Formats: sequence, structure tokens, C-alpha cells
Amino acid sequence: MMELLTDPQVWITLITLSAIEIVLGIDNLVFISIAVSKLPAHQREVARKFGIAVACITRIMLLLTLAWLAGLTTDLFTLFGQGISVRDLVLIVGGLFLLVKGTKEILELVKGEPDSEDVHTRPAVSFAGVIAQIAVIDIVFSLDSVIAAVGMANHTPVMVAAILLAVAVMLLAAKPLGQFIDNNPTIKMLALAFIVAVGAYLLLDGFEMHIPKGYLYGAMGFSAVVECLNLWAKKRASQRMLRE
Repeated sequence: MMELLTDPQVWITLITLSAIEIVLGIDNLVFISIAVSKLPAHQREVARKFGIAVACITRIMLLLTLAWLAGLTTDLFTLFGQGISVRDLVLIVGGLFLLVKGTKEILELVKGEPDSEDVHTRPAVSFAGVIAQIAVIDIVFSLDSVIAAVGMANHTPVMVAAILLAVAVMLLAAKPLGQFIDNNPTIKMLALAFIVAVGAYLLLDGFEMHIPKGYLYGAMGFSAVVECLNLWAKKRASQRMLRE
């Protein structure tokens, strides 16, 4: 455990995963709010917090399941002369999923199309029903970030810590965080671009074409710095316009 705490790459991975989980988790909060709104007013806040806690548990269970499958390295069959194991299948399918999901979300942002109504946002008639809806919603909408976590981190405690940190932030600062991302849509675009990059990384890794993670982290870090500079420049420009 001490080796993890003193390894700078582990901290970089934790920060990166937590940021992706937080940014992409904002959509979950929107659907959670819709589900909770079906309850009486005095139950909504309790249902929101309890539902997010339950969703956190289901997300961790999904993470552990995928991480365990990714650890199965015995070849199941051979494709084009290359052995394919359960781990390879998880990486290939997960990589394709991230590529498709990330690209689709980016196109929707570019086109400015409103999010379609999800089947899981239909009215619920009980507190337990709402909690069940929230758990299902979280699994559906967090699958991309969970697969990204499995592909980016080699240590399960780091992946679990990133999820717990993201959920804690969402519980404490859901409203202002959502407003910030709504006011700066390029933040979500950047996170989706990261998802596409991770998807390509997983797909290549599944076919035994290994790319050093340093290249991936370097690209993400550079992009994040550029985005921070853009936000800073935008803020300074707005302040100048107000003064004038």
C-alpha cells in the first residue's frame, strides 16, 4: 500500500480518473433529479443522497467484475494467429464501446441536439422504486467511465478510490459543479475526447499493440493545460468587457 501512496503515476491516474468520473457523472445527476422529482418534496433530498450512495456501490461492483474479467489471461481462441483471452475481449469490446459512445456524445454536443428521454426516467410510485431506478441509471451512464478506469489503472484500490472521490464531490457540490460544466461545455467535450483516446488505447492493447501509458497521460495533461488557459482567457475577456 505504501508503494501506491509514494508512486507519482498512481496519483496522476487517480486525479485523471476522478476528473473523468466527475465530469461524466453530471449527466447522471440530471436523470437522478428527474426520478427523484416523482416523490413527495420531503423525501426527495433523502432519496437523492441514498440513491447516489446505492449507485456508488453498484458502480464499484461493476468495476470489480470488469477488473476480474480483465485479469483472465488464458487464451480462449486464436484470431489471425493471435491468442484471444477474456482480458483481450474485455479490452476490445470495452475499447469499441468507448469509441462509439464518446464519438456519439461528441457529435451530439457539436450538433447541439437535446438529450433524448431515457426509458429509466419514467415515473416511479415508491421510494424503493426510485432508488432502484437510480441504481440502474448509474450503471447505464457510468459504464464508459468504469471501462476507462479498468483500462487506465493497474490497481483496483486506485479505481475504487477514484469512484469514491467522484461520488463524494457529486454529493457535496452537485449543483455548482453542474452549473460550471453547463457554462463551460468545452469541459465535457474534453472529457469525452479523453474517453475516445482511452477507447483507442484499450482496443490496441486488446490486440497486443501496446502503447506506453505515459504518451496517453502526456496528451491528456497537455490538453487539460490548454483548456485551463482557454477558460482563463475567456474569463479575462469577460472581465474586460464588463469594465468597458
